[in-house]
Amino acid sequence: MPRPNILWIIATQWRAQACGYAGDPNARTPHLDALAAESVNFAQAVTPHPFGPFARAALLTGVPSPANGVRDYFDPLPPGTRTIAHALGERGYATAFFGKWHLGKRDPRAPLVGEAHAKILVPPEARGGFEMWEGFEGGFLLNDPWLHGSRLARPRKFVGYQSDVVCDRAAGWLREQTPGANRQAPEKLQPWFAVVSLEAPHPPYDAPAAGVTARDPREIVLAANVPRGGEAEARARRELAGYHAHLEATDRAIGRLVAGVPRADTVVAVTSVHGDMHGAHGLFRKGWPHEESVRVPLLVRAPKSRGSEWGVSNSGLVSLVDLPRWALAWTELGTLDSEPGTKFQRISMPSVVALPHQCDRAWRGVRTGTRKLLLAADGSPWLFFDLERDPGELNNLAGEPARAAEIAELRTTVAPV
Repeated sequence: MPRPNILWIIATQWRAQACGYAGDPNARTPHLDALAAESVNFAQAVTPHPFGPFARAALLTGVPSPANGVRDYFDPLPPGTRTIAHALGERGYATAFFGKWHLGKRDPRAPLVGEAHAKILVPPEARGGFEMWEGFEGGFLLNDPWLHGSRLARPRKFVGYQSDVVCDRAAGWLREQTPGANRQAPEKLQPWFAVVSLEAPHPPYDAPAAGVTARDPREIVLAANVPRGGEAEARARRELAGYHAHLEATDRAIGRLVAGVPRADTVVAVTSVHGDMHGAHGLFRKGWPHEESVRVPLLVRAPKSRGSEWGVSNSGLVSLVDLPRWALAWTELGTLDSEPGTKFQRISMPSVVALPHQCDRAWRGVRTGTRKLLLAADGSPWLFFDLERDPGELNNLAGEPARAAEIAELRTTVAPV
């Protein structure tokens, strides 16, 4: 059986709850909802680190941070680091990356937002081993992005919504890899692995969203763990209104990209590097260990011809750090493992990211199917939640004597410093 093509689509700040198929009344995600009906939905998927560079490094290497070399927000992926692109390239795959990189060398003193950051050059040796690379380091320009790479020696501005531009550029490369596209040398066609990395729905949430009109904040349905009656509620409503406009616009871009992918021989995985608190517990942005920040969507569609089930919800505990291992297994088996998951998944923030509204401490912890334990930097219990009885994480049990034995047992599974 021919080896499958593999497509990873990775969003930024798209939390697991924010999808129509996940039951969010605010979400308008018809394309992801349709994809979910054809996929395995890993409903308990987590990011190993709820912050961009740490999560991206873990996703590409299969090694958690800081062991992969990324401990600080401004740490680049170390030169020569082995990634999934190297591994699949050695197996005869054409490899390509499109979109947000966020693992290059950056000046901590320079502005993070704007064209100067978006035009930072990522040299070929710092592109993670991808044969084809076209993207941008960062800059948070959800409209009119600057791209450079294998086909663009210098940054070039592309007019349009960033998700549309990146998906369209990726789609053009994918068409070149399909049978009949290279009529001069069809024998050179080979299986491919592509990563499409989208910045949306990252802030600024009030940026234009490809013609999608933001909802009236008063219509936003808030979760029970968002404090009512104060600034946290007002801000949550305001930001979620724009956030869901970007979700809808990006859902549409993803839908067009996936529609052009050959179903018979391609595994498609859609996920996000982390979520966003959006007022839960009065907190905003990411880095926090709560479900809104840590849990991410993960849909995997394998071709029916390879024996995978469609429209299945899988409650196995999985992490983004598992995806490289899965990809290698797909090249060997050609099928989606129907029972992935472990008894627990480790989660952590390797260091404090000193940016507004982000988590104010380093922490490490573990999440099981029903429990979550978080330790402070000194190793003491910080938070402990019974997710089975308290999915909103409203009751911190870290100091409960009756839970001491349970906490002690879980502490043995937390990653060492």
